[in-house]
Amino acid sequence: MIDFSRGRKVKFYYNDKVIEAYEGESVLAALYAIGYRVFSYSPDGERPRGAFCMIGKCSSCLSMVNGVPNTRICIEPVREGLRVYSQKGFPEVPKVEEVVEAETIVLKPDVLVIGGGPAGLQASLTLAEYGLKVVLVDEHFKLGGQLVKQTHRFFGAKKFYGGIRGFNIASKLSREVMDNENIEVFLRAYAYGIFKNGYVGVAVRGEKPLNLLVRPKAIVAGVGASEKMIMFENNDLPGVMGAGGAQTLMNEYGIKPGERALVIGAGNVGLIIAYQLLQAGVKVHGIAEIMPKIGGWFVHAAKVRRYGVKIYTRHTITKAIGRDRVEKAEIAMVDEHFQPIPGSEKVFDTDLVLLAVGLQPNYAFFSQAGAVMKYIPELGGLVPLRTKYLETSVENLYVAGDASGIEEATTAFIEGEIAALSIAIKLGAGNNKTIKKREELLDYLWNEYRKSPVVMRACQGKLKATVSEEEMEKIRRGELDGI
Repeated sequence: MIDFSRGRKVKFYYNDKVIEAYEGESVLAALYAIGYRVFSYSPDGERPRGAFCMIGKCSSCLSMVNGVPNTRICIEPVREGLRVYSQKGFPEVPKVEEVVEAETIVLKPDVLVIGGGPAGLQASLTLAEYGLKVVLVDEHFKLGGQLVKQTHRFFGAKKFYGGIRGFNIASKLSREVMDNENIEVFLRAYAYGIFKNGYVGVAVRGEKPLNLLVRPKAIVAGVGASEKMIMFENNDLPGVMGAGGAQTLMNEYGIKPGERALVIGAGNVGLIIAYQLLQAGVKVHGIAEIMPKIGGWFVHAAKVRRYGVKIYTRHTITKAIGRDRVEKAEIAMVDEHFQPIPGSEKVFDTDLVLLAVGLQPNYAFFSQAGAVMKYIPELGGLVPLRTKYLETSVENLYVAGDASGIEEATTAFIEGEIAALSIAIKLGAGNNKTIKKREELLDYLWNEYRKSPVVMRACQGKLKATVSEEEMEKIRRGELDGI
């Protein structure tokens, strides 16, 4: 079971009201636990905004924290004396009496790893095994990425943590990374771009601002993905939340996200979140899936059906209903063109609409670096082209995990290790055994793991994003556009 034991009790201020919280919580989690549901407003200041992604990727919780506007409080840790104010519309530029210059530190590791999720953790530990010096940066205040909220046991080989629950994997790997003398970790650290001179700028948030200028020999960017939104009436009402956001509240912080839920999307995430909601005592009215059949594993669908939860295939959400928060939600059957059929509407009394409609790879870092990108629907959106060894068109920049295209966490572990082995070989730290190990991993990934029908669509997308070494050289020379 997840350990929900509390850290030290602290007090902070929210709109000048004293709030009791516990170390290890985010500001938003602490507020949600005591009943807050509105955390910001639309740019015009009229429409309330609630929690959505809970991983710092959207604008639904932008707040003023210790005088700094537009701070995402879902990844802002609580601490004694913190002053937080909600924002309505665009905030004013804060008046600063004394400018505090950020300290600049120059680092020259062998490898910079961006992202502390499954791909980044696996890559860091693999690189460290070869004696390479690693700097690992992550914008959250804890390592683990999306693993920390995954309570189900992983499928697949034991080598890649089959049979172990996600949060236990996160705990194990995070400890190993933090204890490894070859790995230097910076949390609350945002890598904002690569400069022409080869340095990567990293802004580190904290009591004292810190600016890292990192000049690595190679980079692994396992920057993950963010939840997708779909268009429907009142899709911005508090109570409309990404499925992953609800998982964060429940599985990371032990907070019930609502009382009555409707889930949109019957892929693995939608099926799993429905089951987890039931375990938490939330009534699940049903799961709406726009496709003719479910997209997730049968075993997950069987679990929720045993609880009497109906899966409405060929249905989509048409509106959320309520004033300051969700009170009802309407779904309707769709025709062969995926358009709602008039007269087929069903309305549910609910305070929670969870969107499990897919993820979008975080592509900004690769785009800023100048990597050749390609839009591949099967992978969730824009991704960088790469070789089978995961090197992008920017030499020595590697991609791994959901940033390379949406798949399972198991593939993120495998890709993180493949990228790390490729770097070790390229930097001369590997040997023939390293090459053999990499080829065995590639064979397992493409010829065993990706043969499952459930991941076949993603596999087809990864094929579209992968080019040969010769083609990549032509792309770099401008002889082939790669699109």
